[in-house]
Amino acid sequence: MPAVLAALLKACRQLGDRAFVAVAVKSVAITLMIFALAGAGLYAGLAWLFRSAWLAAILPQDYAETAAVLVWLVTAVVAFWLLFRVVAVAVMQFFADAVVVAVEARHYPGAAARARPLPLRREIANAARGVLRAIGYNLLALPVAALLAFTAIGPALVLLAVNAVLLGRELTDMAWLRHCAGAEDANPVPRGERALLGAAIAGLMLVPLANLAAPLIGAAAGTHLVLRRLEGRTQA
Repeated sequence: MPAVLAALLKACRQLGDRAFVAVAVKSVAITLMIFALAGAGLYAGLAWLFRSAWLAAILPQDYAETAAVLVWLVTAVVAFWLLFRVVAVAVMQFFADAVVVAVEARHYPGAAARARPLPLRREIANAARGVLRAIGYNLLALPVAALLAFTAIGPALVLLAVNAVLLGRELTDMAWLRHCAGAEDANPVPRGERALLGAAIAGLMLVPLANLAAPLIGAAAGTHLVLRRLEGRTQA
């Protein structure tokens, strides 16, 4: 717990760095653009569906446009709430090197000299794997969440736990893959610390406006956790 808190505080203190600001602007802009394009496509599809001949026999056309807007609004809000983390972290993968390099340069110059930047194809592959993992594990968790629906808070806790584990891995892998020398599955950060980091960032992503900076803070904090462990090994 102290290590995760310290990593988060260090990450927040570095938010004003030029490299961080540049990454934040690009990643937030791309994330919002993806949702905007997806939302426009969803609305166009729903508008076509509600104007179709077979639906006209069920729903009067006077109400079709209103129904399409209402369905679009509900679907868009739910999709944004459920998928923001997945899309934001996937986009962050493409700029992770800039975040990790900035943290290394300021706090871990020795580690910076040993790091190996990831080629674009690796970044694309990592982002794709992260998206598939997030979708797959969340789909597996849905039946469990549904069984706990009567508790009101149960489904939210189940999904938070699943996403905490996933986020913790992805946010620390961003730094670990630059130093792993081929041992990709040997992430040195304990699972407990990864889960705590993931839970903190998942919670932050639920807060309006703060959710825009959450992936950046998570990537920087994950870098601190990884490099702190690597420095410990070097000194030992």
